[in-house]
Amino acid sequence: MSQAKVGDTATIHYEGKLSDGMVFDSSRERQPLSFKLGAKQVIAGFDAAVQGMSVGDRKTIKISPDQAYGDRRTELIFRVNRKQVPTNLPLEIGSQLQLPTASGEAVPVMVVELNGDQVTLDGNHPLAGETLTFEIELIALAIA
Repeated sequence: MSQAKVGDTATIHYEGKLSDGMVFDSSRERQPLSFKLGAKQVIAGFDAAVQGMSVGDRKTIKISPDQAYGDRRTELIFRVNRKQVPTNLPLEIGSQLQLPTASGEAVPVMVVELNGDQVTLDGNHPLAGETLTFEIELIALAIA
């Protein structure tokens, strides 16, 4: 039976949990996920875990932050004056905003604190700093 390798397209079902057991994402109630191995379409630890699996295999893996979304970085948490945020954007804790960079790209940030005319934004990925546990089942494999 073929084993998944770089260049193959894997189709999997998965369930992702935080260290406290809370499920943060699952494909079980929707379409399975398909991605090309080695193409950086998923986090590095997830890609590496699928390599070597055969169709029908199941496994549970833990992925450290360095193989997932990285460590939380304090320099990505910053304050801006409320006047710098367009008035049409809803400002509530937990709101996701897209900030334009000097090069014109949009960077996602989350509102983490509102204090008078100051808004604290966090540019870290919501799962940064987390060790993630995934249950993975390889359901199909297209060999490259």
